[in-house]
Amino acid sequence: MLLDGLQLPLTTPFYPDGRLNLHKLEHNVSRYSKTPAAGLVALCDAGEPTLLSEEETRHVLRTVVAAAAAEKVLIAGVSRDSVVGTLELAESAAEFGYDVVLVKRPLMLRGTGERTKELMSYFQAVGDRSALPVVLYCPASDEGSVLPAEVVIELAGHSKVLGMVDGLGDRERMEAIKTGTARYKRDVTVTGVFAAVTGRMQSRSEGAEAKDLILATALTDGGAAVATPSKTVAKTRTKAVGFQVLAGRTDGMFEGLKSGAVGAMPAFAAAAPQACYEVLAAWKDGDEGLAQEKQMRLQDVAARIEKQMGVGGIKFGCDLNGYFGGRPRLPWLPLSGEARAEIEALMQGIRN
Repeated sequence: MLLDGLQLPLTTPFYPDGRLNLHKLEHNVSRYSKTPAAGLVALCDAGEPTLLSEEETRHVLRTVVAAAAAEKVLIAGVSRDSVVGTLELAESAAEFGYDVVLVKRPLMLRGTGERTKELMSYFQAVGDRSALPVVLYCPASDEGSVLPAEVVIELAGHSKVLGMVDGLGDRERMEAIKTGTARYKRDVTVTGVFAAVTGRMQSRSEGAEAKDLILATALTDGGAAVATPSKTVAKTRTKAVGFQVLAGRTDGMFEGLKSGAVGAMPAFAAAAPQACYEVLAAWKDGDEGLAQEKQMRLQDVAARIEKQMGVGGIKFGCDLNGYFGGRPRLPWLPLSGEARAEIEALMQGIRN
């Protein structure tokens, strides 16, 4: 699966009393599907996944698939502390129609040294048996989830491990990973304009082909079955890619791209997808100066809202830009009036 471009992290909407609000999730996903984002990410850290029950988790995953455009790559956060739990959720994600799963370092293996053997065993077991390709997840919001560079490099050789979301933003580390994984190549299916081909796009094409067949039993003249395609199925091609790294911080997109990232998964994209996309678009067009300028526009916003106010700040930013944010779920607290006013001022020129 091709991971180029903006992979947009979804928030999880709740009613004021804390119940899951799937109608607003549908609204958000439908609107995000009209943005230039290449993909949508359900239940990464911005989606408050640890605050959902198993039933709610599956409701969210199903709702996102039902509302998303077929052309959007769908990534599901499926991290559980046990290999078994992670694999069960990955299986559900595959059944619902996701393309990739996002897996981060288990809780019991954080803050206790490198634990290289245990980490390798966990991710290799997930990769061996996962129903979907795996992307390693080192979120910007949790430094304890960072994977050592040598672990990432070794896991990159696994056939099911496509890439990594790197929230640390350390250039030296990124360059070490880029160098260490340079030998790993794989072919991915893309469209004629080199965009990702999702599983839902392929299913839609196969369904269209099946409908075009005329069965022999439906013919009145005893003729043989024939196929008369009424819709041309988009042609695909293959593209060779390496280990695909996504920049995981809003204020680190430009540096990540300079270090070899193929795209980004910034949490603030939920509130301002166009502003985040413009950094990547300028870079892709070869205009490094404009990309840096677009990045600088987001620096103060990202530092204050994303890093210090967290999910509550991002959700209020969503409210300002026409997406439903609402309150975070307890124990996260809603923002004060002062904090909301500050976000409004910071986002004055970032509306879309």
